[in-house]
Amino acid sequence: MNFSTFNYLVMKHIASENNSDNTTSNASYSNTMTLACNKIIIPHELFLTIGLLSLLENILVVLAIVKNRNLHSPMYYFICCLAVSDMLVSVSNVVETMFMLLIDQGVLVVAFNIIRNMDNIIDMMICSSVVSSLSFLGTITADRYITIFYALRYHSIMTTQRAVAIIIAIWVASTLSSTLFITYYKNNAVLICLITFFLFMLILMATMYLHMFTLAHLHAKRITTFYKNRRQNQATSMKGAVTLLILLGVFLICWGPFFLHLTLIVTCPKNPHCLCFFNHFNLFLILIICNSFIDPIIYAFRSQELRKTLKELLLCFW
Repeated sequence: MNFSTFNYLVMKHIASENNSDNTTSNASYSNTMTLACNKIIIPHELFLTIGLLSLLENILVVLAIVKNRNLHSPMYYFICCLAVSDMLVSVSNVVETMFMLLIDQGVLVVAFNIIRNMDNIIDMMICSSVVSSLSFLGTITADRYITIFYALRYHSIMTTQRAVAIIIAIWVASTLSSTLFITYYKNNAVLICLITFFLFMLILMATMYLHMFTLAHLHAKRITTFYKNRRQNQATSMKGAVTLLILLGVFLICWGPFFLHLTLIVTCPKNPHCLCFFNHFNLFLILIICNSFIDPIIYAFRSQELRKTLKELLLCFW
């Protein structure tokens, strides 16, 4: 059996839905459709390789931000936490894949109850990762919004103390929500809350980005007359906004299919076409892990200061 991240939880939820209502006609047709849909099988080795690479990348990002005092600002604190969220995905993937490889090779024999408990812990890590990632993306978006439209008051609005308070609140909320998600996985309301949170954050961030990109140019023109260096500061703020927009786009591409998967579990758990879509679950998992792998590349590509520090770290390790 191929145990993948969230796979056990999702299968349990579908099974509980199917047990509540047995319709023989639907079952026979569903079986036919399921057989017609080939399940995508992805080697454990690929999960492990991408997981290890993304883990190393995100560790380097965290170390670079800690090392360079020029990166000690609220925005980079949030980016550091976003990297930690990606690390949760990487760690859970690496640990689970290694266990599965050892079990498949007969090297490790583990009772089913232990596997189930381990899978629940990994599911909590993944759920905490997605909630915290969305929250930190939204926080960084708000930070860029304040930088552009309230530049003269930015340091009084976004203080280090407030940034730390926001970070603590997000991690506490992410941990609690992931615990509730695993505990009450049979209740559709839990899935609906997670999907609603995903859509709400996307709409909120899209609204802020739309406001930023439509009014920032006009805003810059108005105050360039009074502040000579404002154009450069505005360009820097907009570059940060573009970077976060890229991160949001990558997040949507990588996590979107998984949230569609959750939506279909709620809306049509027994529909043959939905069951066919469920067979592509491993592909959605690879996309999630790829998100953790791509994010550090975006940080390094878009930030010269971070890129410089990463090079110094690599030279030290070399």
